[in-house]
Amino acid sequence: MIPTPANHHEEDPAVSEHPETIDAIESDDASVERALRAGLDEFELSEEDRALLERDGAESGADTDGGPLPVVAVVGRPNVGKSTLVNRILGRREAVVEDVPGVTRDRVAYDAEWSGRRFTLVDTGGWEVDATGIHLRVAEQAEVAVELADVVMFVVDATVGATDTDEAVVKLLRRSGKPVVLVANKVDDIRAEADAAMLWSFGLGQPWPVSALHGRGSGDVLDAVLDVLPEVSAAGGAYQRGGPRRVALIGRPNVGKSSMLNKLAGEERVVVDNVAGTTRDPVDEMIELGGRTWRFVDTAGIRRRVHQTRGADFYASLRTQTALEKAEVAIVLIDAEQPIAEQDIRVVQQVIDAGRALVVAYNKWDLLDEERRYYLEREIEKELVQIPWAPRVNVSARTGRHMDKLVPALETALESWDTRVPTGRLNAFLGEVVAAHPHPVRGGKQPRVLFATQASTRPPRFVLFASGFIEAGYRRFIERRLREEFGFEGTPIEVSVRVREKRRK
Repeated sequence: MIPTPANHHEEDPAVSEHPETIDAIESDDASVERALRAGLDEFELSEEDRALLERDGAESGADTDGGPLPVVAVVGRPNVGKSTLVNRILGRREAVVEDVPGVTRDRVAYDAEWSGRRFTLVDTGGWEVDATGIHLRVAEQAEVAVELADVVMFVVDATVGATDTDEAVVKLLRRSGKPVVLVANKVDDIRAEADAAMLWSFGLGQPWPVSALHGRGSGDVLDAVLDVLPEVSAAGGAYQRGGPRRVALIGRPNVGKSSMLNKLAGEERVVVDNVAGTTRDPVDEMIELGGRTWRFVDTAGIRRRVHQTRGADFYASLRTQTALEKAEVAIVLIDAEQPIAEQDIRVVQQVIDAGRALVVAYNKWDLLDEERRYYLEREIEKELVQIPWAPRVNVSARTGRHMDKLVPALETALESWDTRVPTGRLNAFLGEVVAAHPHPVRGGKQPRVLFATQASTRPPRFVLFASGFIEAGYRRFIERRLREEFGFEGTPIEVSVRVREKRRK
């Protein structure tokens, strides 16, 4: 059983006044963690288990970086597959968005790793030749991205070949003197490699044939990046992590999403859904709220065609999923005048399944009478019982009522989404919980929680190592206690269990 530390600091009001007491408690938490880690040696652990525990140990230790991580910028025209390549390198479906051409402040930096080397990966906005002095725009977009990078990954669509825009960027890349790795994307099979070979004409060296969508060749191109990547960035600290926080405004049809977006923006805005002929790369709205810029992810990402008018629910769901993939936090808008519908519940569940932070906004609040408010509260208790942790805001998109309360709710949800609990404190706390409320005995055995670690954030994911099966009800109990102790207001959290048996002597 996880040992219970004495005098846990949450129950001692004098702790906050005495720093030496806090140090002693942190030391106590660390000793609990060390003892439990040692105890795990008696159990059969997989390679994946050991990798998780080693990564956790490294994160809980001191940061030993010798300097800023090297920066790799991914540049290219729109729709050449930059976002897909970034997701492939990150190993997960991050919220990577296409930027409005010429908006240089919206580049987004991510932490990436390949073959044990860590670096900062920067996704940049696409640019395209148009009728209005584009060469200046190309220079602005490309020069800033290149200037702040140590290595540039120049992505070209091999199926299209070299365009005038590509040629203009090549000149800038040559002048920069920065190492360039030429990525010939959309080479899905060996027959398309001849298309990639045509890109030797750029004079940037070998074009690396890659299919960002399927992963073909991505390892080879990353090896080429590492060959020219310095240990420490010459442009370190240049990128503020994350850029503007990305918000999806979602909900079933006719709940007032467009009205709310226009009210937040302070003007009537047309939602653009036809960037470069694709329905999956809508332009997002940059909106100033609460003294900071937010990126509201466009949910009108799929244009309705005549033969698709049936199955509107399906396409609405697809639009919601697309928006969630690009967002960090979702505002689910619910029409307070109408009874909470199954579609509202489905939208909320999509947010939870996508692992995004969540704020629920009840719109048209100004139109409710006392009777409707009473019944709405009963509906919320019954239909949305699974999200008591989500911040709630009662708003009116028509009048602007309580719109100012959205920003604190969004900030709270995002802070929870990013929260990491130190491993020592997590195990000390779970020790208290398990000692006070042990798992029920089943079949003559009582499963023990051996060790706990937070595997990741965004959303917080916890892994429990246990000596036996932990029932779903007990997992929910642990999740509830984690929320009571550490907050997590506005974010889903995941608790998974790995059952491990003792080594045979």
